[in-house]
This record gives sequence, C-alpha cells and structure tokens, in this order.
Amino acid sequence: IKNGNISDPKYVVGISQEDRVAEFLEAGGFAAEEFSEQGIAICRLRIRRMVCTAKARSLQHAVRMVNGVKRVLIGPGIDEAKIFFDPNLTTEAEILAATDDSGFESELISAADEAYKVHIKLDQVGPADMTAIRTSLEQASGVNSVEMDGPGQMVSIHYDPDRTGPRSLLQCLKSYGASLYVPPKRRDVEQLQEACTYRNLFLFSCLFSVPVVAFAMVLPMLPPYGEWLNFRVYNMLTVGMVLKWIFCTPVQFFAGRRFYVGSYRALQQKSANMDVLVAVGTNAAYFYSVYIVFKASTSNSFRGKDFFEFSSMLISFIQLGKYLEVMAKGKSSDTLAKLAHLAPHTACLMTFDDHGNLLSEMEIDTQLIQRNDIIKVVAGAKVPVDGIVISGESNVNESTITGEARSIAKTPGDKVIGGTVNENGCLFIKTTHVGSDTTLSRIVQLVESAQLSRAPAQKLADRISKFFVPVVVVAAFVTWLGWLICGEAGLYPKHFIPKGMDEFELALQFGISVLVIACPCALGLATPTAIMVASGKGASLGVLIKGASALQNAYKVKMVVFDKTGTLTVGRPEVVSVVLFSTFPMQELCDVAIAIESNSKHPLAKCVVDHAMKMRKKFGARTECRKRIQNFEVFPGGGVGGKIDRKPVLVGNRRLMRAHNIVVGPQVDRYVIENERLAQTCILVAINGRVAGGFGVIDAPKSGTKAVISYLRSIGISSIMVTGDNWATAFAVARGVGINEVFAEMDPIGKANKIKSLKTTGNIVAMVGDGVNDSHALAAADVGIAIGAGTNIAIEAADIVLMRSNLEDVVTAIDLSRQTVYRIWLNYIWALGYNIIGMPIAAGILYPFTGIRLPPWLAGACMAASSLSVVCSSLLLKCYRRPLNFQST
Repeated sequence: IKNGNISDPKYVVGISQEDRVAEFLEAGGFAAEEFSEQGIAICRLRIRRMVCTAKARSLQHAVRMVNGVKRVLIGPGIDEAKIFFDPNLTTEAEILAATDDSGFESELISAADEAYKVHIKLDQVGPADMTAIRTSLEQASGVNSVEMDGPGQMVSIHYDPDRTGPRSLLQCLKSYGASLYVPPKRRDVEQLQEACTYRNLFLFSCLFSVPVVAFAMVLPMLPPYGEWLNFRVYNMLTVGMVLKWIFCTPVQFFAGRRFYVGSYRALQQKSANMDVLVAVGTNAAYFYSVYIVFKASTSNSFRGKDFFEFSSMLISFIQLGKYLEVMAKGKSSDTLAKLAHLAPHTACLMTFDDHGNLLSEMEIDTQLIQRNDIIKVVAGAKVPVDGIVISGESNVNESTITGEARSIAKTPGDKVIGGTVNENGCLFIKTTHVGSDTTLSRIVQLVESAQLSRAPAQKLADRISKFFVPVVVVAAFVTWLGWLICGEAGLYPKHFIPKGMDEFELALQFGISVLVIACPCALGLATPTAIMVASGKGASLGVLIKGASALQNAYKVKMVVFDKTGTLTVGRPEVVSVVLFSTFPMQELCDVAIAIESNSKHPLAKCVVDHAMKMRKKFGARTECRKRIQNFEVFPGGGVGGKIDRKPVLVGNRRLMRAHNIVVGPQVDRYVIENERLAQTCILVAINGRVAGGFGVIDAPKSGTKAVISYLRSIGISSIMVTGDNWATAFAVARGVGINEVFAEMDPIGKANKIKSLKTTGNIVAMVGDGVNDSHALAAADVGIAIGAGTNIAIEAADIVLMRSNLEDVVTAIDLSRQTVYRIWLNYIWALGYNIIGMPIAAGILYPFTGIRLPPWLAGACMAASSLSVVCSSLLLKCYRRPLNFQST
C-alpha cells in the first residue's frame, strides 16, 4: 500500500482476509509495508488506564511510527498492547520509549525472546561465584543468553528447547543450591494491585467525604450541631465552611489526582476523555466553593452556598465505580486463568538405559519437563504436557480442552494433550511439546490475541468518542448559561431556586451534572469486555476464536461451505472392495498401491495402504513390500503418480486416468458407477498405461451431520458441499446429510475460486475444512472454520478452530457469535442509554415540572453505574449455553 492507495494486493503479505487488511491499515494510518510473520518478534506491553478508545488509537499511531514496528494490537478492555516488530530494526526498549514519549505509562509484560526462558534461584553465592556461573552456563549446550542478578541471587537463562531444558540447567548449577523460581503472573499481580489501589483511594475518599457530607447535610438539621457549624469565624465565614474546605481538599487533590494526570495526557494527545470531564466538573465545584469561602470572609452581607460535598462525593462515587469495574473485569478473564492452570504441578519422570531397562522413577515439577522425556501417567492423573503414547492403553477425558464429553481410547502411537485426564489404565508418554508449545499454552495465546484484537463494532465507539466529549463540554456550558440567563431574566419563579442558593449556583449545579453523567467510559468498554468473555467461553466449549473480527463476522454468515472428506465424513475411510481389471496378479496390485500411496498424505491413501498390506498377508506374502518409486508426483484433485521398475504408475480417480489418456473400459466404468451410487469413492490403479484394478472406499458421514445441516437451514443459513471427489459420490453423500447444492471434482484453487464467486453475491461465506487442500478456501472465506483434527496448515489459515472435530460446534460458533454481537449492541444501549436519558435530566428538563434534579454527586453515581452495568452485561455471556438441539452433546 503506497500513499494511502491500495495499488496491488500483493503488497500485503501474511494477511489473508479483508478485515485483517482493514485493521492493518487503521493501525498504520494508510502507511503499510510488505512483511511476513517469519522473523517477526512479538512483545506485550501493559498500558496504564487505557479506557478511552481515542487514547488507544492515538497510542496505536504513535507506536506504529517506530521504525521496524509492523503491527500494533491494543485491547482497551484489558489495558494491554501486542506489538509485532522486526528485531533487526528496533527493540522493546525503543518501543517503550515511544509509548512514554507519546504520554502513556507502559511497562513490558513479555519480551520477544521469553518463549524459552527459565528463572533459577541460587542459595548463598558470592560475587566471584556469579562470574563462574555465567561462564559455565554460556559454555553449556543450548544456552542462548544469560542474565545475572547478583543482589537477588537470580539467574535468567534463554535456551534452545531442542538441545537443553530447565532440568539440565538446574543440574549444571546443583552445587550452588539452585532451585526453580516461577515468578507470579504479571497480569494477576497488576490486576490485584489495581484493585487495591482503587479500593484504597475509595476508602481514603470516604474517610474525608463522609465528614463533609455530615457537615453539609446531616448535622445542620440537629439543633446543637447546626448552631455550632453556623458559628461565624470572620465576617460571613462559618465553622462549617472551613471544615468542609479542610476535609474536601485531600479528596480533590490526592484521591482525584489520577483525573488531573489523565486529562493532561489526553489533552497532550489533542483528545478528550472521561478524565477531562471529571476534572472539569470537580474543579468547577471545588474552586467555586473556594471562591465562596473567600467572598464570605471579606463581606458582612454575602450569602452563598458552597459545593464542597458535591466535589468530594463525586470523586468517591467514581472511585467506587472504578473499583467495582476492575473487580468485574477480572472475572471476565476467569476462563483464561482456569485454562492456564489445567496442567498438573508435578509429573512422574521415567529414566531408561540404552537397552530399555528402567533406571529410576522420580516425581518432578512440570516446569522441568523437557522434550523427549518419558512420563508415566497413572489412572486418575492429569497428562502434564503434549506427547505420544509409547506404551499402555487407557481412556482419556479431553473435555477440559476440547469440550468432548465422552472418553477417547488411547493406544501406542496416539497423541495426548496436556491438561487432560487419564481415566483408567497406565500410560507411558514421550513428550513432544513443552512450555509455550503445548496445546494448552497455544489455546491461552489464541484467546489472549482474540481479546487484544479490535472488532468492527468498536469503530462505532471510536467515532462516537471522538466527538462526544467536546459535544458534552459544549452542552454543559449551554446548560449553565441557559439556566443562568433564565434566572437573571426572571423567566422562572424564584421558588425554583433551593434555599441558600442563587441563580448562578443553581445553573452551575446543572452544568456540572451534565459534565459528569455524560462520561463515555462505558462506551469504550462495550465491545472489548464482550469479546473477552465470549472468546474465553468459546475456548471452554472447544471453539477457539482467533480474533474479534471472526467473532463478529460469524453472526452474519448466510452460506456455510463444507469440505467432504474429514469434515462431513468421519475421515477414517475403509476399503470395502478390491477388483482386478487385467492379468496383473493381486499381490502386484497391492505392492504397487502400497509403494506409491505411502508417499501421499491424503486420508484415502492411508486406508488403501492398510488394506493392501492385509491383502498381501491374506495371499501368503511373507516378505515386505520394498518396491522403490521414482518421479513421484501429486495431481491435486486427481491422485498421485510415479515410476516403479521403470513402469509408469497412476493411482487416483477416473478423471486422472482420462487426463493421461488411459483407456477406461466398460467394465471399469460399471465398477466406478456402482461404487459412486453407494456413496463410495473408487480409486483406480493404472500400471504401464492400463487400468490394473480398483479399490472401493467408503467414508461414512459423521453422526449428527444431518441435524447440523437441518438446524442451519432453520436459521436461514444455506449449506454447500465443495469437494475434490467425483460428482456421483459427492451427490450421494450430500443427499444423505441434507445438502442440496454440490460442487465436485474441484482442486484446491478451484475451491478457493468458488468461495470467491459465492462472496460476489453479497453473502457472508464461511468455509469448514480440515486438510491442506482446504487452506486456500479457508483463507478466501469471510470466516474460515478448521476442524481441530485437521492439518496444521488448515488450522493456521482458519479464523475459528473446532477442537472437538465435531460439526455441531459450527452451530456453537455461529450461535456464540450472534449472542456476542447481541450483547455488544445491548452494551451500547446501556452505555448510551445512561447518556441519552441522563443528560436531559441532569440538564434540568424535568425540574420545572416535577422538581426532580440530579445533583453532581448523584450524576457521578449514575456514571459509575453505567460502566459497571456494561461490564456485568458482558459477564452474562459466561452463562452461554449451546442451542437446545445440541446441548446433550
């Protein structure tokens, strides 16, 4: 993208969807550059008081201007920023400096190189020892860098997980009394500190505000105390005025200091936010009251009313609202915290010698597990990390990760996921993924990224917030001026003015109330809090949503395009028939099929290989098939080919045979047609230009698929099948599950082009797939939904991942999206409802008719309740349940 114009889509690399391009452009102010995520580092920052969306956009623009920064994601709801940058061009320190220069307080949560970092605590080491420790560690295999903290006796080590791990590093430092140190999660610590800060400020405010309220509203009604408070100190200055001034001042300038700092920084950025409104409103009340005090002390006849109680009560109520809001926002990330703590704290490490004899069995901390360790998991215990079963059989409950209620049988060769529960037998597991590479860690990272991403609905809040504060300030000034002019001109009766006030003071109260009640902070929380809760809830149901855009776009889906094999079908095809069409013997047919299909990744290839091996044994073959293949080639949507013993061999469908001018006779045609009529796929094997035989393969539809298609139809979503299989088989499968529109015999590019053509109709299109050949289509769709058991390429290309590999979760994803968008708009109604209804009441529109008015302190309480109601509304998404038709599953 150059000069704000999109000259050619090829300039954007690594971004597959339009909403991501839009987000990228917004972040960069129409100044993007070509980059790939390879070689890109990521760091996370904590941004203080990032509530206003105008602030978020200002910071995003400032950081984006740093040379080397590629992308900036900011989550106002959780006060965090995620920065993608080129480590060769900039560093975390320069990014932090840029945020500080732009007027924001920030600190590093996680650096780019902290994926594999271990902290070790040493016991009683001297300065000389620290030098020796650094030298020995730097010479150790797999150690990338070492950071020493002499006074704290701490060592932080960055390492290569393929060469070493925490346990090996601890062994190196065993003589120094080394022990693993796991620092507390910074987010949890900061959230607790923030809650404590607001709680302490509220209690401090109450300590001084309660006496001010007592002096202003309670004690004057009690004769002895009222007379004492009205005692004149000098001229018309009373004891009550002086006491209220003394007690209000600490509230105004100490408890309310954050409003001064926040408004200063907002004005520095040429924007206005909640802090500006509160600072203007409380200062107007406080300094006018100070003016009353001085005026009363210099005059014998002056009678005016101060507003010290309004200023102190307003600040106290806002502090209470912020404390409750922080506590409520903390609950929105409960699901994420629960996911992070699913893994057990300890594991049983098995050590074997070169001959497979057991040497030792010991319990270790889960943090000390390294790749390729052998872990023993007994019945009832949790699997500590991801791995492969090498011995034992059992049933594993994966509901905590995938949401799948029933247990899954595990045998040698099967994968297991960290955090799942071994229900009965004993399993020996070889670890494959540890630390941040585990499925559990990746789920947490995906949910955190989704919480940081910006939903399209947030643009509405951005536009409103940009103009809202200036409009409120003008409205408050017009309110004050209108009531003042009407009062001075005698346009309303004198009894409208409360006792002890004059026209100016009444007008000032109305103006301050308008300023305070119209704070747009709730507007900034409407979208991010809903996204936070929904992404966490989706993860607990086995539906991983990678970004806010996907979550919001899914509710508008009108077409769902399904792949067939592994998506609509179980993905475990079985050979049901084998036929010879020539003089080639059955053993040679099987040998050729095994040799060539062993090189293919397609699900059908594996079942053909397995069946061919069984056939060889059945016909008495005792030796292994050792045929060598040359010039192996894949024909997308057709099959595979190569040369065996200098003979050209093709294995695939009828279309592949005809494309290579191989004669398909009547006998072969009849066999193919008969298989297709039974919803079976026919795989033909051609040797040296002749069709030697064929395999009839069936892949049964998944249970519940028909109910999913029926439910989607009932909510106005049409279902389409796009597959590389032949037309007859595709129609037979589609007819069985209730799909009426089918596109068959399509290669991966054809699938993607079909998705694009469907999008031209104006409908939002979702694609559901699982294989490598689906990745283009998943990226081309408005919403890509990958089956969790599919390939890594498909999962990377998708926006939503279904961990259970269950099509019913397609309904869950769409329904959760609809509920989330509904909740976002409901939050906007809550947020704007307070402003739209409250502002006219605060401006005094009801006062001439009903005598009802909102004093500033009550307006502050309403403003705090506005933010709290939005957060609580979002928290209701934690009660989300699947549609009734699918709750039993």
